[in-house]
Formats: sequence, C-alpha cells, structure tokens
Amino acid sequence: MTSAPTRSTTAPTSLTSVRPAVSPQRLLDDLVPPRHFAQARFATYRANPAYPSQAATLARLEEVAREIAAPAPSGLKGLFARRRAAPPAVYMDGGFGVGKTHLLTSLVHAVGTDVAAYGTFVEYTNLVGALGFLPTVDALATRKLVCIDEFELDDAGDTTLMSRLLRELTDRGVALAATSNTLPEALGEGRFAAEDFLREIQALAERFEVLRVDGEDYRHRAVVTASEPLPAATVERVATARADATLDDFDALLDHLATVHPSRYGALLDGVGMVGLTNVHPVTRQEVALRLVVLVDRLYDRDVPVLLAGAGEAGLFSEEMLRGGYRKKYFRALSRLGALAEEGRTLAAGTPAG
Repeated sequence: MTSAPTRSTTAPTSLTSVRPAVSPQRLLDDLVPPRHFAQARFATYRANPAYPSQAATLARLEEVAREIAAPAPSGLKGLFARRRAAPPAVYMDGGFGVGKTHLLTSLVHAVGTDVAAYGTFVEYTNLVGALGFLPTVDALATRKLVCIDEFELDDAGDTTLMSRLLRELTDRGVALAATSNTLPEALGEGRFAAEDFLREIQALAERFEVLRVDGEDYRHRAVVTASEPLPAATVERVATARADATLDDFDALLDHLATVHPSRYGALLDGVGMVGLTNVHPVTRQEVALRLVVLVDRLYDRDVPVLLAGAGEAGLFSEEMLRGGYRKKYFRALSRLGALAEEGRTLAAGTPAG
C-alpha cells in the first residue's frame, strides 16, 4: 500500500469538524457497489462444486441480467413497454460468506451501473428519510434494477416502508434483487430467513423468486474478529503522520453522529484514508449503537482502516444488545470493525516513530 503524504506540523483532521452538505443527486449517485466489489463480475464468482445451489444461482442471475437488458417489445416504448411483463424479482437466501454480495454486485455490473441502483437496506431507508417517499420512488423508478443488500426484518416500521417502496417500484416496471444474512452460529435459522422475508413483504411475496445459496463462509472467519486496541499515544502519532487521517475522541464522535443524518455518513468520510479513535468504550444506548453501526458500514464500504485506543471493539455492544432484535447488525459491525482495526494495527506497526 502506498504511504500517504506526511504532515508533521499539522494536527489531524477531526470528523467532528465535518458537516457534510449532500445533494439528493449525490445520494443517488452513491447507490453503486462498494469499493471492494468494484471488480466483481459473474465470471469471477467461484461456485463451490460441493454446493450446487451456488452454480444454479449464478446461472439464474445471468438469465435475469439478460431479461433486464433485453430491448422492449417492438411498438412499445418507455413505461408502457416495461409494464408489459412483470419485472424479475429475486431474493438470495443464505448465510455469511457464501458470495451473495459478490453475485448481487455482479448483477449490477452486468446490467450497468448507470441504469441500476445498489445499496444496503439501511441506505434505502435513509434515502427515504432524506428525500421523502415519493421523490425516492420517482428517482429510483428511472432505474431498470434496484438491488437491496442485507434486507433487514428487525424494525417493523422500516420493513413496512421498504415493502411499500418495492411495491411502487415493481408497479413501475423496475426489476428487484435482494439478499439477507443469517448468523453462522444460528443453526437452522437460515431455513426460515426466506420464509420471514416473504411474510414481511406480504403483497410482494408472490413476485419474488427465492434463490437458495448454500455453502460455508469462504473467509473461514469467526463472527467477531477481535483486534487488540492500541495505546492512545500510538493512535495519535500514526494519525498525525498521515495527511488523510482523522483523529477523534470516541464520545465526541458519537455526539457528532447524532447531529448528522445517517444518509450523510458516507460523505463524512470523503477524502479520509484512516480513522483514529481514542477512549473507545462500550456503548450503552441503543440509538447511539445503531448510528455507530451505520458509520462502521460506510467505513467498511470504503476500506478505511481504523486505529482504536481504549477498550477497542471488545465489549463494544452489551450482551443484551447481542441477544436482542438488532443482533445481526451488531455482530456484522463487530466483525467489520475488527477487520478494519486489524488493518489499522498493521499500518501502525509500519509507521516509524517520529
């Protein structure tokens, strides 16, 4: 990795000093596959022959891409042509690490990022919160395909909102593709994920084709990747040495996140190549924890390494949170934050003492 320019005399930028102004167009333009899936294609997906459902799902998604890309029937144009036949709608059901996101982003690239939208469940609910429901429908209805990664069923209000959004989009001829995850240790739970999804989206259920993606986690990692925290002095030294690093007190950052709409967390990280946090400690309030989860997702999307001082990510969320309705979000955030923190430790070890 190329080292960032150094700045020995300038204090690190603080995320708490950034108040991003994000236009509606920027929010829509950001609905593309994350950086580490920018090169994902159907041809690069390696289906495990031990699990035939992987190859079957790959083949079906290639067909879906061709269906979406097919020209409208002769004599029909625009919206009327797209309403002629029900657009494809597929749901990939499976656990962590079986390649669902690779397949979903490959579908986006096959259809074309200019006519497809890709985002997580949270990004779409945040988009509605920022733009309003009807403007969101109107904007997304200009796309041929809308993909929802990590569809969540842990908030009844958000689930109802998304179900209504998807219904409006399919009525306008937009194709849909969605995924959701099951925790690896939740034995047997994966068999019910698709059933839960179809029940919650109710009127849309008959429009979705369920594609089961069996397999083992190809990363062969634990649910939580624990990384040892760094001394505060190390975090400060490394962050100060990098021109693209930020340095913040953990509580100050959490307070700042409460003043920024979650749809702008991505813009909060514009130009940021590393994030340093001091005095990290367990989060006790759920609304604060959920904002932190969104920030971690945006850091992960952008492959931004993190330096953690204090308690690190160990015990970041309480046992009660990890047993509650949002537990999938918290486990995902811990896994992602642990991986980013481990990368940060590696970079810190290679930064000479000033």
